[in-house]
Amino acid sequence: MATDLPEETDLQRRLRSALWFSIGKIVDEESLRFDVNATPQFIAALTVLVWTQIENVSRDLESFAKHAGRRTINVDDVMLLTRRNEGLEKLMREFLDERNDRTRQR
Repeated sequence: MATDLPEETDLQRRLRSALWFSIGKIVDEESLRFDVNATPQFIAALTVLVWTQIENVSRDLESFAKHAGRRTINVDDVMLLTRRNEGLEKLMREFLDERNDRTRQR
């Protein structure tokens, strides 16, 4: 049966598996902390959600860099990505300001 989706590479399978493992660990820790249970189906669904978000973010970052005539993603691309999320943008700006202050002090 033919599918429109590209075949998943070995690297993608390994990355997805590592993501599932990491999300599972985080969910287990939080489940213990809040004394709740999480089903394997929940972890699988969360993994799919996070994987899809990673794919979307990576496409956006690549597009921003390409639009600017670059082949390398830089901080400006990441900041452009955060423009619709004020809280995230604020955290990123604070992080960059802190990093720049430490760099200047050296």
